[in-house]
Amino acid sequence: MSGIRKVFLSDKYVNQIVPKNGFTTLLTFFTSASMAFLIVFSVALSSAADRLAQNWSDSLKNSATLRVSAPSIDLEAQTEAALSVLSTTRGIASFRVLKPEEQQALLEPWFGPKVPIKNLPMPRLISIEEDENGYDRVGLRLRLAAEVPAAVLDDHTRWREPLIKAADRIWFLGWFSIGLIVLIVVAMMTLVTRAVLSSNKKIIEVLRLVGATDQYIASAFVRKLANQAFFGSLLGSSLASLTLFLLPSETDQAAILTGLRLEGTEWIWLGIVPLSFSFLTFLTTRISSLSILRTLT
Repeated sequence: MSGIRKVFLSDKYVNQIVPKNGFTTLLTFFTSASMAFLIVFSVALSSAADRLAQNWSDSLKNSATLRVSAPSIDLEAQTEAALSVLSTTRGIASFRVLKPEEQQALLEPWFGPKVPIKNLPMPRLISIEEDENGYDRVGLRLRLAAEVPAAVLDDHTRWREPLIKAADRIWFLGWFSIGLIVLIVVAMMTLVTRAVLSSNKKIIEVLRLVGATDQYIASAFVRKLANQAFFGSLLGSSLASLTLFLLPSETDQAAILTGLRLEGTEWIWLGIVPLSFSFLTFLTTRISSLSILRTLT
């Protein structure tokens, strides 16, 4: 506790030990800023992927689509037969035939807004919503095969599962990237600590001659580097939040990277990241400095 107190409590004599300028100070500052920027973006990416997976799961979980494909002369009869089967199927809360305008909206992303849908042999699409108990998919498919051979049931499983797996992998990739960044920060701060102590070897020798302990000497360097890491990571987090704020919103469907932002309590990461950097730098430089000081004679 005394070592931590010496780092964070004001001590003008300790502050005067470490030179104020030097490449190690700038290196610590800009490394912390860059890594904090990347961490905030990785958190935003993971959070966006998690929200996307949840939205996909919720939107497709209790819905299905019945496609009726038949020659035009039989299409109406097959559609009515399919509706009759659905009306007597337990577990289906509601169903309805999609209007031509709705089918045209589904095709718009691929063929544009002016699809001549009336001139195309389009199947009839029936949207199905199940209740909380669900329905027997196998049984419904068997009934449709017997009574409405032109109907094909799509319960969205083949679409839903790959999309959710892809979003989960992006979420994992984001947190894996954060872990790598933390390891890079630890390695960088260890190298910076060694460089700082080696470049101030003569100062350390003088301090030892006047009776300064290694803990006292280490606290001076730890305080300096921890402060630089905190302010650097604070700058990086602020720049990352500004960049995320300027990205297109989810309502802008024509833009990429929509939804890549922090929401609600996720913004607390803007405070967690600088504090974590300062604490991580403190631990790394404290352990490294004491270890290196024992080798300096």
